[in-house]
Amino acid sequence: MQIIIKNLFKLFRLWRVYARMDLLLMTRDLKSIVLWYISDGLLNIASITGVLLLAERFSGIGSWSKYHVLFMLGYASLIDGLLSLFFGYNVSCISRRIGRGQLDHTLVQPQPLWLSLLTEGFSPFYASSVLLPGILLIWWSCFSLHLHPSAGWCLTLLTNMSASVVLAISFQFFWGSLAFWAPRSAEEISSSTLQLLEQLKAFPLDGLNPILVGSLLTVLPVGFLGWIPARSLLGMDNSIWSAVFTPFAAVLMTLLSILFFRKGLRRYARTGSARYSNFGHRG
Repeated sequence: MQIIIKNLFKLFRLWRVYARMDLLLMTRDLKSIVLWYISDGLLNIASITGVLLLAERFSGIGSWSKYHVLFMLGYASLIDGLLSLFFGYNVSCISRRIGRGQLDHTLVQPQPLWLSLLTEGFSPFYASSVLLPGILLIWWSCFSLHLHPSAGWCLTLLTNMSASVVLAISFQFFWGSLAFWAPRSAEEISSSTLQLLEQLKAFPLDGLNPILVGSLLTVLPVGFLGWIPARSLLGMDNSIWSAVFTPFAAVLMTLLSILFFRKGLRRYARTGSARYSNFGHRG
């Protein structure tokens, strides 16, 4: 217990350090940060506008009213924001760190690898341009649907959001671990898998072919980043298991990613980074 408490204090202390560094980076040039913040915010809003306009035009999508769709879009945007909040600076795109030899810089630090990966990407100010629109969309949809969230509902929302974030980052580590075996060709695989998650998670999957739905819940688990948890939270799925589908999937994905990542680390310990030679870093 004493070790756990000590690690928690260290975790929060490091988050504070990295938050300060993130703030310094964001405020070094006022003109640049204003332009970046506005443009990045508009880009994130534009990424969900297509589905939102479609729902507005047809007063919903299938069994989803336009405000149900709005809630799902807010949930999906908030997942993006939380990923940026805790896993920025190429932690979510872990294949870049592995393929470029940057993982060595993390391994030589006098602290556990898991602690470094949980803190190095903490960027609350950088992520706020994605977090704020997601929070606004969820509030707007709840207000429009006349939802009166109870403590249990809020707890379910937080649990499912946490599970969605864990599932998304585990999925990134699972595929990003390929860079241990193919550092050059798989260096950007995490950016490709992240882009797939971002582009597909904002669509309701009702009415799709069961095989396609199964694929979007297993091979590419985008259904757990918006559709499944939104159905449960909005009362569209009355199954008693609906609230635990996403946490259960997150546990399975986490175990797979840990297994694959640790196997890659063992290989990395034997071979080292392919980006280094006797003459230094090859770039």
